[in-house]
Amino acid sequence: MKNLILAVFIALSLSLNAFATVNINTATKAELQTLKGIGANKADAIIQYRKDHGNFKSVNDLSHVKGLGPKIIKKIMKDATVSGKTTLNSKEMAKKDAKKASKK
Repeated sequence: MKNLILAVFIALSLSLNAFATVNINTATKAELQTLKGIGANKADAIIQYRKDHGNFKSVNDLSHVKGLGPKIIKKIMKDATVSGKTTLNSKEMAKKDAKKASKK
């Protein structure tokens, strides 16, 4: 029974990590940078657009942000949302932190 509970717990943990999402209306710069193709400048542009124009109604609204075209939006579509909480696992954040550190 303990093994079964452990197996279910592990499966749930892995599935939650597989469905990490970033709410583009509330995400921090670091969280936005976990999206494919979004670096520091594009994250800043998203945040500035949000401040100037309010929340995005859909992920496709990112097309209004200078520097974000259909190719990038297509890449991030499955990982971005406009509602709910941003759910990132520690591996994703650590990967971005390591990239930043290597650039310094």
